[in-house]
Amino acid sequence: MTEIRNLLRRAKSRCELCGNNEDLSVLEVPPSADPDNPDHHILVCPTCREQIEDPEKMDPNHWRCLNDSMWSQVPAVQVMAWRMLTRLSEEGWPLELLDILYLDDDTLAWAKATGEHPAEAGTVRHLDANGVELQAGDTVTLTKDLNVKGAGFTAKRGTAVRNISLVPDDPDHIEGRVNDQQVVLLAKFVKKSSK
Repeated sequence: MTEIRNLLRRAKSRCELCGNNEDLSVLEVPPSADPDNPDHHILVCPTCREQIEDPEKMDPNHWRCLNDSMWSQVPAVQVMAWRMLTRLSEEGWPLELLDILYLDDDTLAWAKATGEHPAEAGTVRHLDANGVELQAGDTVTLTKDLNVKGAGFTAKRGTAVRNISLVPDDPDHIEGRVNDQQVVLLAKFVKKSSK
């Protein structure tokens, strides 16, 4: 409760990315060694949250707001602005903003910690729905209900999948056990768990 009040005060009751003032919620900016630290969270509107968590719903024009919010003095906002501009870099205009966006070394390292930057040639990186890099052995949770083909059941949103393995030559797929069955999952429909 105190955290949301502090964030509302810091953000002047507006989304820290686009400025919307309706239905605001707290979003953790991973990775965070201290998930309870308000400096590792930002206040976002439903539109920003949905597009951060589900890249398929990305509306590039919505993110033109980053032209203003990338200048925030809040490192977590700077990190998320950098990540979203990086995700949108194929649009062209975000590259211009990335060129002028300055992040100190620690903030840039935080931004890059999730793999939100171009991978080195030949490197396969598995990224979750938030752009966080997945490692073999991680625990993930499903971000939506998934119909498991051939298994005859639906894996429900929020289901934890422990000790995942990565498909070596395919960055879009991971493997794990759901309902005691080994299944292949799309990385874009999971979120890395902090525990």
